[in-house]
This record gives sequence, C-alpha cells and structure tokens, in this order.
Amino acid sequence: MAKLTKSAKEITGRHNLAVRVKTSKYKKKSSNQWLARQLNDPYVAEAKRLGYRSRAAFKLIQLDEKYKFLGKGKTIVDLGCAPGGWTQVAVERNKGSGQVVGIDILETEPISGATLICQDFTEAGAAERLKALLNGAPDIVMSDMAANTTGHQQTDHLRTIGLVEMAYEFAKEVLAPGGIFIAKVFQGGAEGALLADVKKNFAKVGHFKPDSSRQGSPEIYLVAQGYKGARPAGI
Repeated sequence: MAKLTKSAKEITGRHNLAVRVKTSKYKKKSSNQWLARQLNDPYVAEAKRLGYRSRAAFKLIQLDEKYKFLGKGKTIVDLGCAPGGWTQVAVERNKGSGQVVGIDILETEPISGATLICQDFTEAGAAERLKALLNGAPDIVMSDMAANTTGHQQTDHLRTIGLVEMAYEFAKEVLAPGGIFIAKVFQGGAEGALLADVKKNFAKVGHFKPDSSRQGSPEIYLVAQGYKGARPAGI
C-alpha cells in the first residue's frame, strides 16, 4: 500500500466518525448516497474548517507535498480555477508575492492576491487575454480542467485529453525555462503522442494520484518538471 502524504495522515486521523443519513428525508437513493459521501468525506470537512472553497484544494496541496513546486514569489496560471480551491492554495504559498492568474468558464468569486477571468479557455482570444495579464513568464501552468462527463469513461477521457492538449500548448508558449506543467488526465494518464512530446520538452515527467482523489475516481495528474524551452518573448 502506498504511503499517505503528510496532509492525508493529518486529515484522516482527525476525522474518523461516520455520519448516518436519515433516508426518509430524501426520495432518491442517489441523493442519499451523495449526501452520505459528503458528510463522511474528511476532505470536505477539512476544506470547510480551513476556509477552502472545495476539497480539490487538497489535491494541489498533496501534489506540492510530493513535488515541492509551490513557494514564495511564483508566477502561476490556474486553468479551470473555479470555484477557487487551487487558486487559494497558490496564493497562500506565494506568501504575499508573485502572481496568480486564473481562468474558468464559470464565475469565480474574487480571491485576494489573484486575478481571475470568467471565460472559456477554449475560446479564441482566451490565451492571449491571459498572456496580457502576466507580469512575466510563469513558473507554473496548472490545469484542473475536465470536460463535462457523459457517463462513458472512454469518451470522457478523450474529451478531457483535448483540454489537456490545449493547456499543454499554452504552457509551451508561456512557461519560463525550468517551469512546471500540471494537468488532470484520466484512466491510464496522458496519451502516447502527447506524453512523448511532453517528455521531449521537460526534464522529468510522471503521473500522480493524490490521496484526496475520491476512491474509484479515474482522475490522475500529469506532472512535467523542468521545461526545456527558451524564455518566451513579450511576457
């Protein structure tokens, strides 16, 4: 069994009592199951306790625990930032310096220390709008984007890989030398051709599933470190 990350040990150790749902209040079995999962999810409770907007904040925390890429003064682009959990963590770990810019098709409530855009990243002009906001080449481009699910795992995987490819092309255009690209993928990780290109352009590439990913979820994160490209012009 894989070792738990530091935060996972702390969170699972703090929350160990199950909450039962009174089924008479809810007509649908799916509603009962969803509520029971939320009430008994230690990451939901911990996110609420710490003021994070979603349990997804712990996915970024645990990615950072493993790869140690966040820190003071980083310039960070957060693709698919709503509702803002990853952005909150990025701002926290920037310690009042650096820059965090996020974009999402959904409206995201303002976060002090971050610049947030409400726009579909796949639309023409979205990437240029992000670039115009950057004070310099970013150290990190991270994407928690995923396509709306259809229920068909292979279709969902292919649609999400399309978003990953767009995020990756953007990362290659803007990342500073030595920069990091992180993106959510599904099933077995990045596709062969995409993975081969990532390995060509980054010094170290791997996949990681945070402890905070729900049990049974097919999500996994592509982590590419040490961008080999030249510093982009005009950023």
